[in-house]
Amino acid sequence: MKLFKTLVSTAVLIGFSAGATLAANIFVVGGKPDDPFWSIVKRGAEDAGKVVEAQGGKVTWLGPQNYDNLGVDAAELIRQAIDQKADAIVGPDWVPEAMDPAFKAVKDAGIPLIIYNAGGLKAADRLGAMNYVGSDDYKGGVAAGEYLTKAGNKKGVCINTLPGAANIEAFCGGFKEGMKNGGGEADVLPLPATSFGSATAVAQAVKAYLLQHQDVNAVFTIGNVDANSAMNGLTQAGKVGKVQLCGMNFDETILNNIKDGKQACAIDQQGYLQGYLAVAILNGHVNYGLAVPTREILTGPGIIDKTNVDATIAGVKAGTR
Repeated sequence: MKLFKTLVSTAVLIGFSAGATLAANIFVVGGKPDDPFWSIVKRGAEDAGKVVEAQGGKVTWLGPQNYDNLGVDAAELIRQAIDQKADAIVGPDWVPEAMDPAFKAVKDAGIPLIIYNAGGLKAADRLGAMNYVGSDDYKGGVAAGEYLTKAGNKKGVCINTLPGAANIEAFCGGFKEGMKNGGGEADVLPLPATSFGSATAVAQAVKAYLLQHQDVNAVFTIGNVDANSAMNGLTQAGKVGKVQLCGMNFDETILNNIKDGKQACAIDQQGYLQGYLAVAILNGHVNYGLAVPTREILTGPGIIDKTNVDATIAGVKAGTR
C-alpha cells in the first residue's frame, strides 16, 4: 500500500510539474460492479483514477445490470460513453457481432480506445484500438487442461454459463485443447446465460452431469462464482476428491479450497492490472500524447495452486487479487 501511494504521489507531481492543464474524461465498460471478479477490475480502474482525478479528470464505470443480453447491453453502454463526450474509452470485446459496431463508432468519433479483458490483440487490431490489456483467454483454458491432465485426469468438462460470449468460448476451446495435449479429452456443457451466477442452477447441472458421466474426473469453470457453485455440485454428487476442479479467477473461498486440497487450481488473469493499466495508459495518452509500443499487454494466464496460494491470499486481503 505504501508503494502504491508513493507511485500515485509521484505520478501526480510529474503531471503538475509538466504544467498539465488537460483533464481526461475516461469511461470504462465492464461487468457488474458486484461481480466478484469485476469488482477487482473496477478497483484497479479506480486506483488509477486517483491520478486522473488529481489532474482534474474523471473515471466513470459502466456495467450491465445482468448478463442475460450481454452483447447488446454492453454495446449500448459503449454508445452511452460516446454520447457523454468521453475523452477515452476502455471496453471488453465480449460479443463481437453485437459490440463491434459500437466500438467502430468510438473510432469514428476519434476517441482513443483500449480493448481489455476479452478479445485479445486481434480485436484491438480489427477495431483500431491502441492496446489490448488482459489475459489470453484461449491460453488460459489450455493451461487448465494441461494442468489437470498432468495430474492424471483424462476426461473433462467445461461448464459454459455464457454461451456465445467470445472469451468464454475461448476458455472452453482452450480447455479442450489443453486436455488433448495432455492425452485426455473434454466436452463442453452449455447452460442458459441465466445460470451464470446462479449457485443452484450450476450446482444442480454439475451434479447431474457427473452422475450421468461417471468417467469424468476434471471440471473447468469460466468464473469464480461458477467454481464455487461447481464445488457444491461435486459435494452433492459425492465427487469431492474424485473429480478435480479448476476454474477461471478466484476468491477467498476458492483459495481456501485450494489450500485444503478440495480444488486443484485456479487460472489467474490479474483483473486488477487490467483495470489499472488500461486507465493509466489512456490518461497518459490524452494528457501527454504518451503511448505504449507493446500493443498486447498480457496480464495472464497464471496458475494458482498449493505452491503459491498463500501469497495470493495476501493479495486478496489487500483487495487487489
